[in-house]
Amino acid sequence: MNTISNHTALSEVSTLLVLRHRNNSVGIVQAVNPSGALIDMTPDSNKVDTVIRVDSAEQSFTDFYSDFYHQLKDPSEYSFFKVREFEAHKTAKGLQEFINDSSDAERQDLKAYEVSIEAVDHVRNKKSAERDSSVVKNVYGNGLSLISNGSQYRYQIEDFPWEKMAESGLDREKLEEIGVLDALLKGYKTPMLIPVLFNDGATVSQIDARLQLRIGDDGELMVKVHRVGKKVDFRKKFKGHKFTKEDRVNLLNSGNMGRVVDLIDTVTGEITPSLISLDRLTNELISLRMEFVRIPEVLCGVRLDWEQKQVLREGKSLFVENMVSKKGTLFSATVQFNTDRQWVEFLFENKFRSSGFSGLPHSEREVPAYFRGIKLRRWQMEKLKAGETAYIKGLVSRKGKTYQGYMSFDKSIGSIVFIFKNRNKK
Repeated sequence: MNTISNHTALSEVSTLLVLRHRNNSVGIVQAVNPSGALIDMTPDSNKVDTVIRVDSAEQSFTDFYSDFYHQLKDPSEYSFFKVREFEAHKTAKGLQEFINDSSDAERQDLKAYEVSIEAVDHVRNKKSAERDSSVVKNVYGNGLSLISNGSQYRYQIEDFPWEKMAESGLDREKLEEIGVLDALLKGYKTPMLIPVLFNDGATVSQIDARLQLRIGDDGELMVKVHRVGKKVDFRKKFKGHKFTKEDRVNLLNSGNMGRVVDLIDTVTGEITPSLISLDRLTNELISLRMEFVRIPEVLCGVRLDWEQKQVLREGKSLFVENMVSKKGTLFSATVQFNTDRQWVEFLFENKFRSSGFSGLPHSEREVPAYFRGIKLRRWQMEKLKAGETAYIKGLVSRKGKTYQGYMSFDKSIGSIVFIFKNRNKK
């Protein structure tokens, strides 16, 4: 601990060390289990392939760390340090020796080298130009650093289940073309509905759905299809919860119910306090147990106090002033925790502009940029916006045959209507 180097190996693979405050033990981070408990191994272990790996050449380390940190059930029990992977074991041993031989006062010096969630959140919300530049803290000789412009996806491209995706009529080129591959690799649902082939065991049909990557029971990466369902019947109970009129209004207006309720686990029968949100694209109700609700310390440059965090944790909306946008400008907005995203979201007035959002005035519903996997041209979108019929070709049926036809935009339902013959043509 008596040597410090100016080290900025941004292109190298890194990992995390953890210091457990309860017993002052140092480990190398492996993962976070579904219950939010940290999994790590001792510096003496030789299981190199099981540690968390952060490739700084692909995506911001800050995005990775924020996602990792907020999965932990009680992150205050740990301190984390970013190190180069090939030095992890040596650095962990050196850090453990320092912990064993130092006084409580001397250990306070480690605060300067920890990966700070406040600093990470602050960096993530700076304007793009600043975020693109490296933000690195000088570290002591064995490679500890604060943050860097590293990268991490939840899933790696080489593990992508392309065969399963092909069954849905999609490939890498198509996913990249419509701009959803990045979201999938991060573990998120596709931000929009995508036309996919769906096999229900009897027939194959084309449906609109959101896709998401998940680890299956066999440990293999799988594609989860979130198909569009019928509108929620709020007269029916959801995991034992009976919706009130206020619950229904909140879910339809903001997508979040706004309060903590007790839900019954359909498998174990366990009663768990949870929050509920509505996926407005698929009409799915999404619940999240309170133990997995993570509220940030800092939101767009604004440090949240205990009362503000408690309001958000209870599922209520909160108005936050003087936040800093990615462009560096101040703004204020209402925020609320969303169980589908498992994060705090902004509730802007026109947040739910998308096809099928019946709560929006007809005049506000926007023409989508894609139809059945085909990116619309500017002239096609202009015709649709003007209420006219537009010709489209290059569509592919579920049997692989190409077809063409005419489309119009129905503002009353917020979606494109397709016909094979132009009804307006005499």
